[in-house]
Amino acid sequence: MSSEPPPYPPPPDDDNDPFRKQPPPAPPPYGGDGGDPYGGGGGYGAQDPLAGMPPLADSGKRVLARIIDMILVGVVVGLLSWLFGTNEFDVDPDKVEYGKSFGQSLLAAVLYIAYDSFLIAKTGQTLGKKWLGMRVANLNDGATPTLQTALARAAVLWIPFAFCCACIWTAICGGWSFFDKPYKQGLHDKAAKTVVVSTT
Repeated sequence: MSSEPPPYPPPPDDDNDPFRKQPPPAPPPYGGDGGDPYGGGGGYGAQDPLAGMPPLADSGKRVLARIIDMILVGVVVGLLSWLFGTNEFDVDPDKVEYGKSFGQSLLAAVLYIAYDSFLIAKTGQTLGKKWLGMRVANLNDGATPTLQTALARAAVLWIPFAFCCACIWTAICGGWSFFDKPYKQGLHDKAAKTVVVSTT
């Protein structure tokens, strides 16, 4: 009889062993380079999405820029409301014409969305932001937002304007940047994955 031990099969190759093979890594979020825009950098060694960008804009200046924009567009809304007969001056609750009131609010929302979307997609700046030295940028790469992104951002901010609580929603949505860490985003920025940075 042979004293040699019986041969054993070779250990399985890791590439062919379904119990050892690891799944491929998940792609980075939002088409970025592996940084997590909402998780503080995505872990050890991940690149900060804001690396290489100008500093984030001051929230107080953002509010002032928004007020400037609201005044500018508000003047146009007032003129168009007067021309089309949708202006409502009577505040007596027994005499309010709700159709006219809603018409004016809807007109305002449409004009604000058009104003914001067009200018943000063109240069990243509304007039208020341009005058105060700031611009909107994509969080993942710092580029000027596309029209689709700018439209989504403006819609979150202004669509509620046509229905109810216009001033309250605008204050909450924009005021969120005072408390948001680390990117100082308003709720509309979070929806569009944008930030507001300084240009000065």
